[in-house]
Amino acid sequence: MGIEINRRNFLTAAASVAGAIAAGPLLSACGGGPQQRAGTNTDAGLKAALPAHVPHTAIKPDIPSVIGGPDTFTDPGFLSYPANRVATVSGVPGKGGKYSAVTPLWGTVPPAGNSFYQAMHKALGVELTMRPADGNNYATMVPTMTAAKKLPDWIQLPAWWNPNFNVGGLAGTQLADLTPYLSGDNIKKYPNLAALSPGAWRTGVWGDKLYGIPSFSTGFQVAGLIYYRRDVFEARGIRADEVKSAEDLMSLGKELTDAKRGVWAFDDVWTYIYTSFGAPLKWRVDNGKLVHAYETPEYLEALNWNHRLATSGYLHPDALAGNNVDAVTRFYAGKTLIQGGGQGAWNLTDHQAGGAANRDYRRGAFNFFAADGKSKPVVYQGPSTNLVSYLNINLKPEQIEELLAVANYLAAPYGSAEYTMVNFGVEGTHHTMANGVPTFTDEGKKMVQAQTYPFLATPASVISNPGGEVVTRDYTSWQAANMQALAKPVFWNMNFSMPQAQASALAAQSVEDTVKDCYHGKKKVADVQAAIASWKSTGGGDRLTQWMTENVLQKFGTGQ
Repeated sequence: MGIEINRRNFLTAAASVAGAIAAGPLLSACGGGPQQRAGTNTDAGLKAALPAHVPHTAIKPDIPSVIGGPDTFTDPGFLSYPANRVATVSGVPGKGGKYSAVTPLWGTVPPAGNSFYQAMHKALGVELTMRPADGNNYATMVPTMTAAKKLPDWIQLPAWWNPNFNVGGLAGTQLADLTPYLSGDNIKKYPNLAALSPGAWRTGVWGDKLYGIPSFSTGFQVAGLIYYRRDVFEARGIRADEVKSAEDLMSLGKELTDAKRGVWAFDDVWTYIYTSFGAPLKWRVDNGKLVHAYETPEYLEALNWNHRLATSGYLHPDALAGNNVDAVTRFYAGKTLIQGGGQGAWNLTDHQAGGAANRDYRRGAFNFFAADGKSKPVVYQGPSTNLVSYLNINLKPEQIEELLAVANYLAAPYGSAEYTMVNFGVEGTHHTMANGVPTFTDEGKKMVQAQTYPFLATPASVISNPGGEVVTRDYTSWQAANMQALAKPVFWNMNFSMPQAQASALAAQSVEDTVKDCYHGKKKVADVQAAIASWKSTGGGDRLTQWMTENVLQKFGTGQ
């Protein structure tokens, strides 16, 4: 329950729509013309645009964050919902203004003007008309709005769709510059926003100016984990912490697979293991030269391992067929015992659903390891957030200040009075307290559960699973144990505008389709090499690398 669960459930839904949440740099594809104006930040410009960071002290977690370095930290853990719901905002933030807001929604749209919206209008001091839009159509709907220059006053633009939205071109033409209001010590007027990390704010900076407000930010974001059925492993005396190489992992295939009983060791793990071989997320710099992941021997080595897995008999037949929709069901049923997945899989909902299938169910994740079993494990951080909201450039300064005050309310810390209102509504109407946990009433289920306001601003993510404390303890412990493996990839959290031809080359769909066939055993590594060679020569790969070298690396560095 709480912000971490909401964030994870959202990201899981979004990933099924968008394919996968981008773990690389944030891009904005522009076709040229006057809109191609906002781009990569200079070091000095970024530093000047970023807000000061003033951490919160009002609500203390049960399990504090572990700091791994600048912009790297574990999510704090709460074993229960805070009993003393501290108010962090004095009075009502708004001054009676009327505004519109559009956010994506993967779920049932609540009725306009419902009791929750009315209660929020009163709490915020503004009439903020929420217009949740179908997330499945969001990527095509927003460009229609921007083409007509009819953006709402406040809008959520998920960063993985930056190329579709041309955010770099919108910055400063349709989106308001927030630098004068939030840079440096200016943000101290909004203490809840000031508590967000500098890494989170970087995702909303374009061309040395701050435009975006981050939601659901974190200091521990990776492409995903390799999970295992901890209850089954422990019952069989298998120690997951002894898996220290790719061959150790492969050897479990033989031990765990029993096809006659309908049990296979593995579901798909490709996305979550290939960096263990030393392959970069997307780019790396070798002796000053920019190199794409496809061109590294480590990438091909990882692909070869996964092809071996696909042909070993240890991978579930449905996974070989590309059926990932039922992967979690296979995991709960014990038909597979090892699977890759996003961080969002480790939560209370999973604990309850798995427990319904098997009362001993317990999820675990392997510690990060280097494939060779000798090198230091390195896992690259994803963006500090993928969810950024923006204000309309046509707003007057006093209106921007009013909405920033509202954003400060929405960003109140987990368990605060404001957080409880934003996420659970009015006590007695939308929720009641059951065993110390806000629990939705029937009215709340209809009006509040569909996320709306948190897509405009939130506090940083926490790990909290009231009623499933073992999940919080397991996940926070795992994060702390794996903190030192995190490293920033080339172009981490950097925004830059990219021509459409290069954006298409970056997607490399023909290569990705061949890669998928390879790790499902349908094609060989040699087929992938041939697809990469074609992509480099005729698919724009070489031109992409040249463009990135000349326009980003040589001008702005790596962002590390």
